[in-house]
Amino acid sequence: MASFILKRFWYGFLVMFGVVSLVFLIFNVIPGDPARMMLGQRADGATIEAINKDLGRDQPLYIQYFRYLNDVSPLSIHSKNSESGIFLDKERYGEVVKLISIGNTLLVLKTPYLRRSYASNKKVSVILMETLPQTAVLALFAMFFATIVGIIIGIFSAIWKDSLFDKSALLITIFGMAGPSFFIAIIFAWFFGFVLGDITGLNMTGSLYEIDPFTGEYISWKNLILPAITLGIRPLSIIVQLARSAMLDVLNADYIRTAKAKGLSRTIVILKHSLKNALNPLITAISGWLAGMMAGAVFIEYVFGWRGIGKEVVDALEKYDFPVVTGAVLSFALIFIMMNILVDLLYAWVDPRIKLS
Repeated sequence: MASFILKRFWYGFLVMFGVVSLVFLIFNVIPGDPARMMLGQRADGATIEAINKDLGRDQPLYIQYFRYLNDVSPLSIHSKNSESGIFLDKERYGEVVKLISIGNTLLVLKTPYLRRSYASNKKVSVILMETLPQTAVLALFAMFFATIVGIIIGIFSAIWKDSLFDKSALLITIFGMAGPSFFIAIIFAWFFGFVLGDITGLNMTGSLYEIDPFTGEYISWKNLILPAITLGIRPLSIIVQLARSAMLDVLNADYIRTAKAKGLSRTIVILKHSLKNALNPLITAISGWLAGMMAGAVFIEYVFGWRGIGKEVVDALEKYDFPVVTGAVLSFALIFIMMNILVDLLYAWVDPRIKLS
């Protein structure tokens, strides 16, 4: 088990390294001057040159690449100021843990530095900490809705195969997979937030945290309903079809017929014997969608005005604020990698037939 986990983390490291390298290359070949974006079109040349020097853009591309790796990696190499004995980059990295010291060169453990926003000059890590939790809440509630409702519909579709309920469920899932997320979001926001707004009490737009002029900031859970359902429609459609197919395969297995022959109730046969053995494909779908939904919530958040990382990325792209975009991409990649490792461990727990070596 330990060797398996270590191997998975090593593969995850290689994938992350590839993502970091690709992101750096893509956003460094796109034309644009970050200093001019930060200072405006009327900034003088000396100031622009000083900003670009501070950003390290006056150096060759390969030096910029190694500096970027040094910034985003939790393990990095830094020089120590011989006079004051502090790290030269302490303002960027904050407190660090010294690991190895060779002369004035130190290997340190630190928080990854994802640079600063061109538009607001805030640290990208601070922006992510402010927006990622709201996107995570949205993705978790959407996945919870899709999982519970999808498994229930899939089970009954398998039990009542070829019935009107089964055919209706399959037809709805086809529309759910075919419909673009942004189009469904607009329709839901207009219909349930505007046309039926007086009945549902829901708003067309809104975020998790709202501000009341008298009481200050408060949590508005009702603003979560429409974006969560909209975001959960596509994974719901996938889960319904997977649950139906997996349950049909399991219900025709020999041990299910044996359980029925022993006189076990239909409920016990389905919940205890059938469902657990049909969970493997569902775990793959659920885990993959959970990570993907955080990255795919961009249009949903933008339509509903949900102040998450998706809306932040759209605003950053409009302003050519590349550090925010790259920070979000790296965060999503890390989430995907960690979710894949977790899924492999869940396989062994759900299905004892799977051995990790």
